[in-house]
Amino acid sequence: MEILFIGDVVGSPGRAMVQEYLSKLKRKYRPHVTIINGENAAGGRGITEQIYKQFLEAGANAVTLGNHAWDNKDIFEFIDEAKYLVRPANYPEGTPGKGLTFVKINSIEVAIINLHGRTFMTALDCPFNKAQELINLAKKRTNIIFVDFHAETTSEKQAMGWFLDGKATAVIGTHTHVQTADHRILPNGTAYLTDVGMTGPYDEILGMEKGAVIQKFRTALPVRFEVPKSGRAQLSACLVSADPETGTAKKIRPILINDDHPFLDE
Repeated sequence: MEILFIGDVVGSPGRAMVQEYLSKLKRKYRPHVTIINGENAAGGRGITEQIYKQFLEAGANAVTLGNHAWDNKDIFEFIDEAKYLVRPANYPEGTPGKGLTFVKINSIEVAIINLHGRTFMTALDCPFNKAQELINLAKKRTNIIFVDFHAETTSEKQAMGWFLDGKATAVIGTHTHVQTADHRILPNGTAYLTDVGMTGPYDEILGMEKGAVIQKFRTALPVRFEVPKSGRAQLSACLVSADPETGTAKKIRPILINDDHPFLDE
C-alpha cells in the first residue's frame, strides 16, 4: 500500500504545481491513495468548493485542512456534503464537517484523520484524546490509518508521533510549511515526519510575499500578507509504504520538487 501526501497547497502557484506534477508523481510512484492538504489553497486562506473538486479531479482521494479551514466562508456551504474533505477532528462538538473519512481502494480501506495542535495555536479540544478516540473507531474497519497533524511546534508533533506509534500507519505534520529532514519509521511501525512542507511559491516566505513578511518583522506593524501570482514554485510531499494487512509502515520517502531539486521522471 503506497500513500502519497502533498503538503500545504498555497494559492494559485501551489494549485498549478499540483496540476503539473500530480499525474507525473502517480506515474512514477504509483500510489494507491493520494491525500492533499488544502487549507491554504484559496489565495493562502482556506478552500473553496471549486478548488476541492479540482483536487479530486486532478487525482486526490481526500483533502485535509487545518487552522485556516474557515477563512473562506464558502466552506460552510459545502463542507457537510464533501465526503472526502477532512477538517481537524478536535474542534468542539457540533462543528461542521468531519475529522475522519475512509477511502476504499479495491477491497482495502484507508482511514484519514486530521488533527489540530494546541501549542501556540487556538486552544481546541485535546488532539491526543481525539486521536485515540478516532483510531479506536477506525480500527473497526481498517488497520491503515493516516494522520495529518496540523501543529506549530516540533515537540507537540513528535509527542503525537510517539503517542500513536504502533497505532497509526503514519503521523505526518503540516502547518509550518518547511519540509523537515527527520523522516523515519518509529520502533512500533509508524511512519513519522515533523513537517511535509508546502506546495506553492518557492522564492517567498512560507508562501507569502517576502517583502511584506520582512516589513512585519522590521516594524512590528500590521501588514497584509499576499500570495504572489507569479514566480518560481515548489511541491513538497512524502510517500509512505505500508503493509496492507497490518497497516505497519515499511518506508517513508520525502519528495521535494523545485528548481534546485528538479523532478526526475525515471
